[in-house]
Amino acid sequence: MAISNEKDRYLQNYQAEQQAIQLYEHLAAAESNPDLAEVYRKLVSTEQKHAKFWADKLREIGIEVPKIRPNWRTRIFGKLAARLGPAFVLPSIASLEKNAATEYAGQADAESIHMPEDEKSHARIFQLLSQTSQGLQGSDLAHFEGRHPATGGNALRAAVLGANDGLVSVFSLVMGVAGAGISSRNILITGLSGLLAGALSMALGEWLSVQSSRELYQHQLAIEEQELTETPEEEQEELTLIYQAKGIDQTAARDLAKRLISDRATALNTLAREELGIDPDELGGSPWVAAVTSFLLFAVGAFIPVFPYIFFTGLSGIIASAVCSGVGLFIIGAVITLITGKHPVMSGLRQVIFGLATAAVTFGIGRIVGVNLGG
Repeated sequence: MAISNEKDRYLQNYQAEQQAIQLYEHLAAAESNPDLAEVYRKLVSTEQKHAKFWADKLREIGIEVPKIRPNWRTRIFGKLAARLGPAFVLPSIASLEKNAATEYAGQADAESIHMPEDEKSHARIFQLLSQTSQGLQGSDLAHFEGRHPATGGNALRAAVLGANDGLVSVFSLVMGVAGAGISSRNILITGLSGLLAGALSMALGEWLSVQSSRELYQHQLAIEEQELTETPEEEQEELTLIYQAKGIDQTAARDLAKRLISDRATALNTLAREELGIDPDELGGSPWVAAVTSFLLFAVGAFIPVFPYIFFTGLSGIIASAVCSGVGLFIIGAVITLITGKHPVMSGLRQVIFGLATAAVTFGIGRIVGVNLGG
């Protein structure tokens, strides 16, 4: 039994290391910045050492080392990185790495060669790469200067949640009026009206949110520019402290801050990114792009429970709408695991259960209201 448990642990650890190797190789191949590509290759080298350790452990107990193919998550991240650039997937990978940083805790053999420390270091590296425009240590920072902070994970999260909002809200609306015994034609009209109203509301809300953020960022940048003119020494000291907080020694941090502050344009750009967390080239993005994207994502999700009523009526329409919505909910739940790192089937089923439960409640309320109003 003990050997069986050890075999499972060795296999699981070996597979995880191989997936990490393949993922980092994808990032290195897709990265146009040679300095960042070298960082990914260094991570690959570390993970290869870990994988060899677990492969040797498997051989010690007489188990043949299996050939590991990239799983679905690694393949998707690899394709997204190749097409849209590593920055698009870095926030999601950073989240996965943060969860993986504790997987070796309590494993004495892994701790003996400092695997937990290595994994925690990798998590910190991806966290910095995904959230900042800078690198990992003083000697690397100048090479990474000007890199836009990655927003891909947030964009993916927004896309998934936008479609989910549209699907769940309109599915519940459709089930509510269906429960009230309204005709299929009126259910279709109600569903399409809910789709349009919800999508427009989401678009307006997103436009206001992004536009307000842009105006706030512009105000903050103006204040920062004024402070840079009036008190450059204080701004240099703030930047020094920021770099020290990232693990750079005081002398290197001070030298780097002094070099950046010496150029006004670079100083403002750096302070905006490091102190305020603002990309001065983007300022939170275009409000119109955000509005249109939000409208379309909500509409796509909302159309799923509505379109069956174009072809079906009565009970058939209710069943078809529920089935299509269930499939849509499962897909959304599975896609969310790109961010959370959870099992796609379990996440998909959870999404289906919650969505159907919500629709069932509104159907029941609609039935009660319909009966009472109908006399």
